[in-house]
Amino acid sequence: MESITVGLGERSYPIYIGTNLEYGKLIKQALPKVKDLMVVTNDTVGPLYFEKVQKSLQEQGFNVHECVLKDGECYKTLDSWWQILTTLLEQQFGRDGAIVALGGGVVGDMAGFAASVYQRGIPFVQIPTTLLAMVDSSVGGKTAINHPLGKNMIGTFYQPKAVMADLNCLKTLPQKEISAGLGEVVKTGIIYDKEFFDFLKNDIEKTFDHDLATISHIVKRCCEIKAAVVSQDEKEHGLRAILNFGHTFGHAIEAYLGFGTWLHGEAVGLGMVIAAALAKERHMISQAEFDSIVALCQKAKLPTKIPEKMTGDDFIHFMRHDKKVRSGVICYVLPTALGKVDLYKDVSDEEVCKLIASLKAE
Repeated sequence: MESITVGLGERSYPIYIGTNLEYGKLIKQALPKVKDLMVVTNDTVGPLYFEKVQKSLQEQGFNVHECVLKDGECYKTLDSWWQILTTLLEQQFGRDGAIVALGGGVVGDMAGFAASVYQRGIPFVQIPTTLLAMVDSSVGGKTAINHPLGKNMIGTFYQPKAVMADLNCLKTLPQKEISAGLGEVVKTGIIYDKEFFDFLKNDIEKTFDHDLATISHIVKRCCEIKAAVVSQDEKEHGLRAILNFGHTFGHAIEAYLGFGTWLHGEAVGLGMVIAAALAKERHMISQAEFDSIVALCQKAKLPTKIPEKMTGDDFIHFMRHDKKVRSGVICYVLPTALGKVDLYKDVSDEEVCKLIASLKAE
């Protein structure tokens, strides 16, 4: 087992990465004064892992309750969030209770959001069970639910007390979920670490064979980078915005198609290709660098073609509802080299529409 610390002063917390993690002992270390735990999961993950987690927690003296949500991005809603709060109230949880988020990014986001507001805030821990959640969404304290007009528009910044990434959970994931997780992995290499990008060019396909050494390195490096960024800019006033590479276009795709039609990481994959194409048109990266980004996305089995009926105007419409818009200006994260990105607010709607039209014509 390896441990990485997200450094936030008194709110710092560990990320544990390994196999066969002892959840009960690790949560006891993180929450020494807590007795009552509400495990929030979904109807896909719960049958696979809840009993194992429950046994581990009970062995440490915890009283364990369960809240089972429906699985899918389309259920990342006010109703599901309300279900968590209602279950906490029905079980008479006090401020000395805590939440355990057992699942992927949707479960983690909603459970964290519920924890942040229940009785003005109770602790929670993350047990991510998807690659995407392990490398990205479980770390950093972003919690939210979706609105039909935009993704993650209602939420809070609220840090967990610990994150426990057991790599054995990835063995039950279908290829589509692995690929979606690799969207965030590829993003990490492009925005921050060319050496990691080069590693992925050579070894990313091994993740589909569940090669433990490759997966372990990927999860650890992504968590190290995200921990470093979040430690410097917890609430996205500056540096943390680079983590949105591919997301502005990606969130628009998710909203246009209907949340849950594509997995989040799939939409981010295509979003990165579009953002890289914009950077290439502005002569910020070379054709060879653009081709490398597209090739890596294809190795990760991510979509690289825009949905047939989606137009530039559709992108603009949904991107204007993005929570990162300031004073009506859309902020774009664009690569300036492999391993480096910057923020741009001078991209016109006409430039985006022209780009989308040219990409669809290819």
